Formats: sequence, C-alpha cells, structure tokens
Amino acid sequence: MNRRIALTTLVVADYDEAIAWYTGKLGFALLEDIDQGSKRWVVVGPTDGSAAALLLARASNEEQRSRIGNQTGGRVGFFLNTDDFWRDHATMSAAGVEFLETPREESYATVAVFRDLYGNTWDLLEPKQ
Repeated sequence: MNRRIALTTLVVADYDEAIAWYTGKLGFALLEDIDQGSKRWVVVGPTDGSAAALLLARASNEEQRSRIGNQTGGRVGFFLNTDDFWRDHATMSAAGVEFLETPREESYATVAVFRDLYGNTWDLLEPKQ
C-alpha cells in the first residue's frame, strides 16, 4: 500500500491575502484555486504538487475565526524542510518573514522558528543527512 498525507488544512481569514503571503514570502506555488460558489478550493505548496501541501480554508464562523493563527495551541505546527537553510533563511528574511529566533544547529537539523501572516509558528529546517 502506497499512502501519503497530501493536504493539511490551514484556516485563514482571507484567501487572497493568504495566497499572496505564501506565494510572495515563502515562494510557494499556487497549485489550485477553484471557485466552488460559497467557498474556494485553494491549495499552495512549495513544490509542483508531488509533496504535501496546504489547503487554505477561509474561516466561515466565529469558532473557526478564533483558531486563525493558533491552530496548534502555541506549538510549532508546520515544518518546512529545505536543502539549503541559509539560502532560504536569507530569501525569506529579505521578503519580510519574521523569524522568532537566531538560527541554531541541532543534532537533527539547522533550524529556526518563524511566524506566518496570522501568527502560526513554523520551523524552517535543513535536516542533517
């Protein structure tokens, strides 16, 4: 059996501002944007769609709006692996991405925590081989 997690839902306030941030600041590709009437099916990801991606889901009620920016209770909830940490750190910093710490060398990776436009925390990681 060949299975993989394809999408993770990220609750957002606005489709277009989220698309702009993830494509402009992180360099993700807009993989799908399909109007479904009352909502849109919006998928962004760092690749051509062969790896896991994010389904951007606009909050549709107060309970969902209350989760924007804190979907994991303050823990790092998203992990962006790279093959060149320093290249991506510099590019993201120049684009205005807010890093919450100085990059550090861990036994498993070079890593730094950053915040997305809503406040969700991410790790930028270059795993050690």
